[in-house]
Amino acid sequence: MKDNTPLIEIRDLHKSFGDHHVLNGFNMSLYEKENLVIVGKSGSGKSVLLKCIVRLVDIDSGTLNVLGQSIPDLQQEELDILRTDVGFLFQGSALYDSMTVRENLQFPLRRHSKRLQRPDEDKLILEALESVGLAHTLDLMPEELSGGMKRRVALARTLILQPKIILYDEPTSGLDPITAKEIIELILKVQNQYGTASLIITHDMDCARVISNRMIILVDGIDYGNGVYQELAISEDPKIRAFFK
Repeated sequence: MKDNTPLIEIRDLHKSFGDHHVLNGFNMSLYEKENLVIVGKSGSGKSVLLKCIVRLVDIDSGTLNVLGQSIPDLQQEELDILRTDVGFLFQGSALYDSMTVRENLQFPLRRHSKRLQRPDEDKLILEALESVGLAHTLDLMPEELSGGMKRRVALARTLILQPKIILYDEPTSGLDPITAKEIIELILKVQNQYGTASLIITHDMDCARVISNRMIILVDGIDYGNGVYQELAISEDPKIRAFFK
């Protein structure tokens, strides 16, 4: 890390849906080139947190700053610009089924063409696919790809905008152990090659152990535990120990 200025800073974040309180004063900071893993039980609010960060849902109260900007205070145009610096890898990959792999990667480039001004589209697409080992899939349709290949293409589509932060929503969910290991290795490669900071939510403790520089245990809507894997793994707190059994 170059300095102590967080790329994402969250303080006392609250989010409810009706009477269901999901986040109850959550705090976190994500620093440059860091892989921060958040673990929590199903329904604990992990995915809601990611959606708050890119304002797919609005927070109820608290402070939420990304790259020095207050997310709740941004106008739509400002938010759209910020989102080019924050990649979001959805759990289901979210590829466009009617588009080839090439067209899926073209989409973000053309959507942000005025701002990015990168003329060599084909070169960028090929480089992004090569970085995830899938240059040969250029003209395939998503239905022709395995689950792991879809994750890789989705990551290539995220990388093509060269984001400063990547948000991963359960990156190994639904994958067989070998493919899950490949995705974990790829996330580490991205961190080393591109110097991105990543926020990874998962319930996969093997993934968390290998990939994290630091972890947050999300319990009862708050950052209940915070530290490196080795520290948290020997905690005597029963709510933390429950994740390491």
